[in-house]
Amino acid sequence: MSETNTQTNIDVITKMAELYCDLMKHDGYGDFKVEMKILRRQQKEVIIHCGKQHRFVVDYANEQDVICEAMEVVKSLEVDAHKIKVA
Repeated sequence: MSETNTQTNIDVITKMAELYCDLMKHDGYGDFKVEMKILRRQQKEVIIHCGKQHRFVVDYANEQDVICEAMEVVKSLEVDAHKIKVA
């Protein structure tokens, strides 16, 4: 299992994208599950199940900020993926 320390939404989304790509490359069945638990002090624990568990503790104060940050990461991943396809 990964270490549990305070991390950002960018860390979580990056790991999710990495695992998704690994599953797509895999020649066979794959399972991907995301679980979120509310913690104290405006934090959430995000657990990504994909062969093993990847745990993250993420601060959240304003849900709108979290959504905006997540969308920015997804958009940057789309741009990076497009660059890779073209190259």
